[in-house]
Amino acid sequence: MQARSISDLARSLYTALAAGDRHQLDALLHPDFVGHIAEGMPFGIGGQHDGPAAMRRNGWGGIARHFAARAEAERFLEIGNDHLLVTGRYRGQGKQGGAPLNAAFAHFLTFEDGRIRSLEQYTDTARWRDAASPARTVLLDFADGVATLRLNRPEQSNAINEEMAKDLGEAVSQLVETSGVRAVLICANGPNFTMGGDVSLFAGTAPEQLPHKLRRMIDAYHLAIERLTGIDAPIVAAVRGAAAGGGLGLLYAADIAVAAADARFVLGYGGLGLTSDGGNTWFLPRMVGLRRAQELFLLNSRLSAQDALDYGLVSRLVPDDVVEAEAAGIAAKLASGPTRAYGAMRRMLRQSFETSLTEQLLAENDSIVRAAGTDDAQEGIASFAAKRRPQFRGR
Repeated sequence: MQARSISDLARSLYTALAAGDRHQLDALLHPDFVGHIAEGMPFGIGGQHDGPAAMRRNGWGGIARHFAARAEAERFLEIGNDHLLVTGRYRGQGKQGGAPLNAAFAHFLTFEDGRIRSLEQYTDTARWRDAASPARTVLLDFADGVATLRLNRPEQSNAINEEMAKDLGEAVSQLVETSGVRAVLICANGPNFTMGGDVSLFAGTAPEQLPHKLRRMIDAYHLAIERLTGIDAPIVAAVRGAAAGGGLGLLYAADIAVAAADARFVLGYGGLGLTSDGGNTWFLPRMVGLRRAQELFLLNSRLSAQDALDYGLVSRLVPDDVVEAEAAGIAAKLASGPTRAYGAMRRMLRQSFETSLTEQLLAENDSIVRAAGTDDAQEGIASFAAKRRPQFRGR
């Protein structure tokens, strides 16, 4: 391979990244491509990404979700026939706070069979962290009809404090008010989904002030959960590590819950002398049965991931390193479905525990009649008759 050709391939890579050209990236990257993003990058972006899809989704995609930035290559240094060192700067800004980004980079690329076989990124991660701040405790991103709601207190195991409850309420309000949302993914930065309420906040609050602080915090949190359960867009949760206490409310709001095989679940209220929040006393008996819910509350029992699957608390288990990718894939599939019909399904399933059979049959009748008048129903029926895949638009 000539030195000129590998430089041209690299230039094409940066052009494709700037344009978000997935097809060009597929043409440039070797099927066995491996990407290494610098350790220490914010939002858990750093590390190894095996395969072009993983790099697009979790490496470059992770950067694009949190930063409006581009890599500006300045120098290309060929090292032998199949290696290239590219230096330059990342310029742009963080999406959450708008803080500027200006960070040097060095990319070491290797080539095989006329395609890019690997890329190792070296950069000033401190500048990336600075650009990411002010770091909100809840991040919200929209892409291809999917709204991603991401808890972002990884150093505190995503424990819920007043700021997070407020940020969650604001994020859910924005989600509800944004047109074109056809699925929601709830996930978290760091190794844990959420430890529930921030016990350090409770311990650091004067006893006479704690009830008032809890009321304000929980009011905002409960409103967010209630609004999530009422939207048309189906919700998928990705659970890694610990899921505990009131934080389980976000898991209950989901229609499909994907958990890591080593995830763990606990209520924890009995050990604190508290009762419940997050909808635990409403959702949990309906999901696992009254007897199991009583045992979980009163004995403060912990559930393994397999227990949670057996109890019906989660939908499926996958290895830890693919939890978010699996959940994101499900959300993407749901985002291509009949969104208004999904919304009616979500509401009828939840209300079925409170209504009689007669009432539920009437609700089903009314719902399917309304659904029959939607564009998606017409498309679904026409595609079935034509033996083709339907192209739903959420209308």
